[in-house]
Amino acid sequence: MHMTARDLRASDADRDRVITVLTAAVSDGRLTQDEFSERLSSACSAKTLGELAGLTTDLAESPVVHLDAGRVITGIFSPARREGRWVVPESLTVTAVRSTVVVDFRDALLRSSQVKVFVHALAGQVHFYVPDGIVVQVTGRAFLGSKSVGRNYGAAALQAGQDTPVINVQALILGGKLVVHTPPKPKRFRWPRISRS
Repeated sequence: MHMTARDLRASDADRDRVITVLTAAVSDGRLTQDEFSERLSSACSAKTLGELAGLTTDLAESPVVHLDAGRVITGIFSPARREGRWVVPESLTVTAVRSTVVVDFRDALLRSSQVKVFVHALAGQVHFYVPDGIVVQVTGRAFLGSKSVGRNYGAAALQAGQDTPVINVQALILGGKLVVHTPPKPKRFRWPRISRS
């Protein structure tokens, strides 16, 4: 049986996002107290993303949880973004033509531990933001352009044979650039030196 994004289990953080939108809506008069109570009860008991998605469609400009985010992100002469809580498909195509496209994986829900992303940057920029614990592997070609990948702290776990999510990026860069932003290296605490006189 093939699970859709609507069937994926909701987390406490997903429910909290919906409750935040509902609370704002009742406080500024977009929901009555009865509507708020009914939707709040539904949000608290929701088990899947599909159950949560319908509770805020008439309240939020962009969905609180992107269920059908699509397999294509395109910015042609205008910027494009995919961010917030969204379900990442197993295969994704990202295209930037004389524009900047931002894809933020930090709050995203990966359906698979292996995600394939095809990037085409034609005089454009593609920026990926990934959380700690996800390995990004970039292959492909760059002509008059560049590919930049931050530090992959999950790479050691991957080499140790642990089950670490991997985003495989196959890029074609023509006069543009791909930048993968990863969390900065954790700072180690150093005791201050005390000079002895």
